[in-house]
Amino acid sequence: MDYEQEKEGLRNRLASAASMPKDVVLGAAVVTILGDSEVCIENYRGIIEYTECLIRVQTKGKQIRLHGKHLQIEYYTNDEMKITGKICSLEFCTQAGGAKQEK
Repeated sequence: MDYEQEKEGLRNRLASAASMPKDVVLGAAVVTILGDSEVCIENYRGIIEYTECLIRVQTKGKQIRLHGKHLQIEYYTNDEMKITGKICSLEFCTQAGGAKQEK
């Protein structure tokens, strides 16, 4: 196990022991999907790409990619954003572009 995985495991155990939400302790992104037309992302770090068909958002250690039609960012603050449109897929990618999960 490498150092980063060990560190992440320790943070997870601490969050569980302290009964604190992981998004608070780990700074993990919280993604809420409502049907195929709305996504809210909390704890993001920045917007990488924004087109009508693709929105890429950087989170801590991962990138979220939303593919669809007529995508638009309804609003964003320092902590959260709301994306609307016809969402076809959502991927979680590592920095190198690997490991993904589709909606």
